[in-house]
This record gives sequence, C-alpha cells and structure tokens, in this order.
Amino acid sequence: MSMFGDESRRQNKVREEIAHKAGEFLAREASNRSLITVTRADVSPDLKNTKIYVSVLPQDRAEEAMAFLKRSRTDFHDFLKSKTVLRNVPTVDFVLDIGEINRQQVDDALREDK
Repeated sequence: MSMFGDESRRQNKVREEIAHKAGEFLAREASNRSLITVTRADVSPDLKNTKIYVSVLPQDRAEEAMAFLKRSRTDFHDFLKSKTVLRNVPTVDFVLDIGEINRQQVDDALREDK
C-alpha cells in the first residue's frame, strides 16, 4: 500500500517499475562516495507524481546525496522516458527514507547491547 492510499494493479505495476529503474539509474550515475539505495516508490492514483524513497550510507553523506538526487531529477525523468513504455512519465521527487534510518539506528543499538 502506498502513501496515496489503496492502489490499483496499474499503479502497483508502475510503482514497481519506477523503483527498479531508479535503482538502475543510481547504480550508473551516483558517485562512489556514498551508497544510495532505493527502498520504495509511491505513485499517485493519477500516475502523475511519484516519490522515490532512498537510504544513504554512510549517513553523514545524506545531505550531499540528496543534493545530487535533486539535481538529477530531470536526468532521471529522461532515463525513465527512454527505458520504460509509460505514456506519461510522472514527476519525480526523491525523499530520504526516515523509517530506514530509524531501523538502522535500532539495529546499531541492539548490536551495542550484545
């Protein structure tokens, strides 16, 4: 289920395709100073907007990575146009996945307790 509520089969298919293509794009375009991983994507019901959630390691590179992603939105949009059969490629926004950061902090705390 996405942040936009119940999703249709088409919405789900588009969401999965965009997340997969975002991973391909980042593997090709991102620098090797940080690891940017796509955790999920959400697509609006009208398929015009998408949010791609990412995690960044090391965490102290998150601001730099997010600046890169903001600069790369147009390139990623063009990449989606060329690599998918979507009639209308949605407007893309990259978002730092706070839930993933919280999970990493819990994992770290649990490891320290052992």
